[in-house]
Amino acid sequence: MTLNTLKARLAQPGLICAPGIFDGISARIADAMGFDALYMTGYGTVASHLGLPDAGLATYSDMVNRVATFADICRTPIIADGDTGYGGLLNVDHAVRGYEKAGAAAIQIEDQEFPKKCGHTPGRRVIPMEDMVRKIKVAVEARESSDFLIIARTDARTTLGLDEALRRGEAFARAGADIIFVESPESEEEMARICATIDKPLIANLVEGGRTPILPRATLEELGYRIAIFPGSGFLAAGTALQAIYRTILEEGSTAGHEESLYPFDAFSRLMGFERVWDFDKRNAA
Repeated sequence: MTLNTLKARLAQPGLICAPGIFDGISARIADAMGFDALYMTGYGTVASHLGLPDAGLATYSDMVNRVATFADICRTPIIADGDTGYGGLLNVDHAVRGYEKAGAAAIQIEDQEFPKKCGHTPGRRVIPMEDMVRKIKVAVEARESSDFLIIARTDARTTLGLDEALRRGEAFARAGADIIFVESPESEEEMARICATIDKPLIANLVEGGRTPILPRATLEELGYRIAIFPGSGFLAAGTALQAIYRTILEEGSTAGHEESLYPFDAFSRLMGFERVWDFDKRNAA
């Protein structure tokens, strides 16, 4: 994957749909399906890697290592959640350099106070707009290539209202962010207003059960969104499937008769790259 792939795709028409990836299995499955981009979800990655809530508990080291793992697995460009930049301006500089070196195509930085919280949960507070503008300027200066995209997210809608969120989105665009992410609008009308106000590529964050309505692709395109991310879809689906098969094992003591609900073992082994191992063993048999 080259960095300019996502930037070049943004220059073309049509909505970019990016499913959430959160571990090596989800990354391999999504990467094989032909998406234009993938989204490394902070919520899912923290839950999968640490078994903890996405509440500022994961460190920069935790997350940049996940970025590197996913980028090594995937050919598809990865948009990576960078939380608040993990601290002050120097931390933002370090995070941007680290994410770019690790192989992400874009880093998302938000204006929440530390410790941050998932964008569709209550209790979020934001830093002063001027502080976030400085973070964005530092992020733009820190990257080595302009093909590595800076995504500026504001969580102001929930606590300070849509007008303040729009004011911040416009300021972040002027500061040099490549993509603007106004988190958790609460109606299609609010989404339309966001798209009509901010003259930059925009992200729609579609979280099943969250604050923002789940709209069809055609509607999102008509409104003016360029990227739709689906951060929770994968781990919510996986949670349902795991719970179902684990319940079967608990109640029946067997998976007999449930094979059709499971990914075929041979196909899964090939997905994980075992063919290379098998070929290597053949070539190097004693």
